[in-house]
Amino acid sequence: MVSPPTRYACTPGCRLGTGPQQRNPTRRGHTRPSSRSETLITSPDPILWISTGTCALGPYRPDLVETYWRWEQDPSLLVGYGRQSPESLEARTDGMAHQLRGENIRFTVYDLTGGAPVPAGVTTLLPDHGVRTAEFVIMLAPEARGRGLGREATRLTLDYAFHVTNLRMVWLKVLAPNVAGVNAYLKAGFQKAGTLRQSGYWLGEVCDEIVMDAIGSEFSGPSAVKNLLTP
Repeated sequence: MVSPPTRYACTPGCRLGTGPQQRNPTRRGHTRPSSRSETLITSPDPILWISTGTCALGPYRPDLVETYWRWEQDPSLLVGYGRQSPESLEARTDGMAHQLRGENIRFTVYDLTGGAPVPAGVTTLLPDHGVRTAEFVIMLAPEARGRGLGREATRLTLDYAFHVTNLRMVWLKVLAPNVAGVNAYLKAGFQKAGTLRQSGYWLGEVCDEIVMDAIGSEFSGPSAVKNLLTP
């Protein structure tokens, strides 16, 4: 069996799935942003598909490419992904067009704790439609970490994967020294499924990768998707 491509899930650190599109009512009557960067971060009325009240998922946005790029160059995220060099903004902009045309399911993660939705990360499902499974990847902005937002975004993505995309199983790989990441995934509903020995690097040292999975039939707790359909 050919091994799937390596993508490291990290909490320090395409075809969009269809879903209910609801605009955020708190953005009505907002004032005009004073800078281009502020426009990128708080662009008016972002579409929110599903939400927990403090975290939401919405469409992947080409107007946020510079923001996504900034998050991706954070050194702690580079370590978590096993990448060894940064990427130029030009290359990232070119890559965005390819991502929007691809079949992977990507979401912008929003932080709702301040009232207005603020982009705080990206989650991705890389589906294998033949067997109804997908690999999971998450990226959080440096300023969004350490507050449980990654755990909520992960659960929302699993909720969508099982109840909208109708996947049977979602899996990920995380570098074994990333203990915070492993614990966050366990709390979000993943379980340890195995170990790939000496298959990654962490701070210049060879390390193992932990394979984790989540199964739709075991998804428990509140479902934001089901709540949308409840009268």
